[in-house]
Amino acid sequence: MILFCGDPHGEFDHIIQRVQQAKPAAVIMLGDLCMSQPFEQTFAAILESTDIWFIHGNHDTDTVHYYDHLFTFHNRNLHGRVVEIDGLKIAGLGGIFRNQVWYPPEEPQHITKNDFMARCGKGNLWREGLPRKHRSTIFPEDMLCFTGLTADILVSHEAPISHPHGFKAIDELAESLNARTIIHGHHHDPFKYGETNVINLGLRELLEIGN
Repeated sequence: MILFCGDPHGEFDHIIQRVQQAKPAAVIMLGDLCMSQPFEQTFAAILESTDIWFIHGNHDTDTVHYYDHLFTFHNRNLHGRVVEIDGLKIAGLGGIFRNQVWYPPEEPQHITKNDFMARCGKGNLWREGLPRKHRSTIFPEDMLCFTGLTADILVSHEAPISHPHGFKAIDELAESLNARTIIHGHHHDPFKYGETNVINLGLRELLEIGN
């Protein structure tokens, strides 16, 4: 069984308690973890009892601490990858669309991160790379990571087009992956979709899928 977790925003006790009760094979967090302590310290109570995965949200680059506490645990970041977890192939797309880069259905301002860095000016770079804010921005090249791959479930921070604030680009990615389900966070008030293959997990909401 996999435990999917809506945006924690710095609160993890409910996740830890549910893991201790239900003993899922894995936990997948849908962004905006906003951790005040390092990853290993935050999840010390359950690190040995379950596999912990995440995608990042827009707020995970708000501060240096949020960024460092999450992104240093890069081997558990699902962004731009398809990973088999408890018998299901899970694709992950973290971050959000931003006007300065790409805001579908508008044409992208920049295709790659290198293109953006070349044009944004050295004074705007962070740690000699992409500005910290845009490390949670979706670039067109992020979509290209999935070329030729398939998945059962797409987890994303952004919502698909059937959400009032969603994007068709998310549907198109799911379709290209042949994913039968989309599970997303970002929108704190859980939106109830008419169809059954799209799930919005609201603020700190939990969902169990599988055995």
